[in-house]
Amino acid sequence: MLRHLTVLDRIIIECDKAIKTVAGNPETSERSIPGGELPESELSDHDQLQSSRLMRINHAGEVSAQALYQGQALTATLPRVRAEMEQAALEENDHLVWCQQRIQYLDSHTSVLNPLWYVGSFAIGAMAGKIGDKWSLGFVAETEKQVVSHLDEHLEQISANDAKSRAILEQMKVDELHHGTAAIEAGGAALPRPVKQIMGLMSKVMTKSSYWI
Repeated sequence: MLRHLTVLDRIIIECDKAIKTVAGNPETSERSIPGGELPESELSDHDQLQSSRLMRINHAGEVSAQALYQGQALTATLPRVRAEMEQAALEENDHLVWCQQRIQYLDSHTSVLNPLWYVGSFAIGAMAGKIGDKWSLGFVAETEKQVVSHLDEHLEQISANDAKSRAILEQMKVDELHHGTAAIEAGGAALPRPVKQIMGLMSKVMTKSSYWI
């Protein structure tokens, strides 16, 4: 017989997920890294530095996304919505690992601010889940919309020679579009304009900070 999880059980589970996410060893769907079959191109020092910084931004974004989904899953009312959030979190972990591996190859490091991004995003996700599932799903849809916009910008900025990084970003874009569409189809409500603007401002703070540190 399956054991019913108490609030304390779920808190312990979420703490474990947080540590694994920030430490870079989360549970994944075990998909192969995109572009793994492509040959490694020789990059100039400038292109390598630019790629590493952009991938660091995306890695920090995936830490935030993971925390957001886990926070929402913790407080979601409907079991179906909770299950969707947990599946999306698992797929976001793929992105997390892909970005981390690419950053390491480019001889750089992930953002030292990742623990801050995780805590803040988890709190936002939990609050969104508490407000109601339709708003929680709407929050996911808007988040993914903004993430896709960032990915488009990065694909324009990253060197055409860095095929491996570009392959990762392209697959991430496909997944993010799917998550956003799924959230809307599940009943996500359109967020008020001021909320979208605040989300955009917070996103800029994270991307600007993670680019450098």
